[in-house]
Amino acid sequence: MTAAVLSQEVTLSSSGVTPEDVIAVARHNAKVTISEEALAGVERVRAHIEALAHSETPAYGISTGFGALANRHIPEDMRTQLQKSLIRSHSAGMGPAVEREVVRALMFLRAKTLASGRTGVRPVVVQTMVDVLNAGITPVVREFGSLGCSGDLAPLSHCALVLMGEGEAVGPDGTHFGGKDRPVSELLAEAGITPIELAEKEGLALVNGTDGMLGMLLMAIADLRLLLTTADITAALSVEGLLGTDQVFLPELHLELRPHPGQAASADNMLRVLANSPIVASHRVGDSRVQDAYSLRCAPQVAGAARDTVDHALMVATRELAAAIDNPVVLPDGRVSSNGNFHGAPVAYVLDFLAIVAADVASIAERRTDRMLDPARSHGLPAFLAGDPGVDSGLMIAQYTQAGLVSDSKRLAVPASVDSIPSSAMQEDHVSMGWHAARKLRRSVENLRRVLAIELVTATRAIDMRTAMSDGVLVPGPAGAAVLEVLRATVQGPGSDRFLCPELEEADRLVGSGAIRAAAERATGPLN
Repeated sequence: MTAAVLSQEVTLSSSGVTPEDVIAVARHNAKVTISEEALAGVERVRAHIEALAHSETPAYGISTGFGALANRHIPEDMRTQLQKSLIRSHSAGMGPAVEREVVRALMFLRAKTLASGRTGVRPVVVQTMVDVLNAGITPVVREFGSLGCSGDLAPLSHCALVLMGEGEAVGPDGTHFGGKDRPVSELLAEAGITPIELAEKEGLALVNGTDGMLGMLLMAIADLRLLLTTADITAALSVEGLLGTDQVFLPELHLELRPHPGQAASADNMLRVLANSPIVASHRVGDSRVQDAYSLRCAPQVAGAARDTVDHALMVATRELAAAIDNPVVLPDGRVSSNGNFHGAPVAYVLDFLAIVAADVASIAERRTDRMLDPARSHGLPAFLAGDPGVDSGLMIAQYTQAGLVSDSKRLAVPASVDSIPSSAMQEDHVSMGWHAARKLRRSVENLRRVLAIELVTATRAIDMRTAMSDGVLVPGPAGAAVLEVLRATVQGPGSDRFLCPELEEADRLVGSGAIRAAAERATGPLN
């Protein structure tokens, strides 16, 4: 969603990565390297696994089966087949392929854990995963298959299958490989990558993590940070379009009276976007209205609460980034211990929380849009901001589209994390559904972006009409003027009805690229 950045290099060490590293690899094709220190640690820990593999004492995932089949001891001559069987059988996803950036985040975060020295894989395994990333090869991961417990099993298995030279993948040129005609092994060969032959424990280490849901969480946080600032901008433009007041955004009404930092940040953004606005100044004295509607007056309270929720989600995501999730895991003293850290509950909860946030910010933006289109509430604007109401319908159906998006987001706000379905013969009898929480959040974030694009088109048309109706006296402030200049370069202003879809899509692109925020900041300085 954010504007493209120059490709960079991200180094995996034993100490983890940053959210920015994940975005760089997932969205901007940053090259990944592995530090010598990390590789040495991986090699050292592998020795513990080798010792256990040759021991007569059964060790889960090394010399036993998996999940409900963990009680079976597997002879040494069948353990390579055990790992292959695990990956092949778990590559059981169905549905459409998920987005390339999701798969890249998934693989990078798994490589991060493999490099931590807590999983017991050989260095060649983590190196091969990194090589696949750097070659621009994207395994095909299906929409359905993960329950968000025991890790994102099916999605990670589809990735691991490609490391074995099997399964499905898309090359850097978009060509699909998979099946007998064009096997994945050919794609790896073209990139100079040798498929790996999995040894003890390695299949399990490749699939036992929360990497898919975490990657989608980190990208949603980045997107929501941009959109929440944009929401402050479009809300401020709606205040101008509806002849609202800026006095409710004064700093003394926020942090001092109600110390929520997000609320204060949003109010500050709106106040600065409205600074030096002739439209706002024109009715500061003599206006008979006592208060603006909630959708204007309470915009910082709603968007601010959303900001604070995103900050909480980032705290959870940062903790999860610092984790080394596998089962069993190799402890620093050499013990290999089973655990439940693969359970996605911490990530799933905040994914669901953010879907609520996205739905509510979209909802209040739609209410502002509807108010500008209603002549009974728009304070002098023509019905539906039409050029010739009755002959023209103006933005009537754009609001329908916005309402449909909001309704969809409200349904997506129903939490997935409370909907556990037992699996694996009741061995895995409580799961997080974190993958599903992440998938619906991605759609909710897209909906919010589109809702804000429609509010942008509506508010700027309302402002243009105010200016025309006042013979050029009522003009927006410097920030509003800067936004209008960027938007009007590709999106027309008021006039007779025309094919509206391309204009809304262009506004959506400008919102998602950060161009609208950048335009406002040319007048305001950096916004929160």
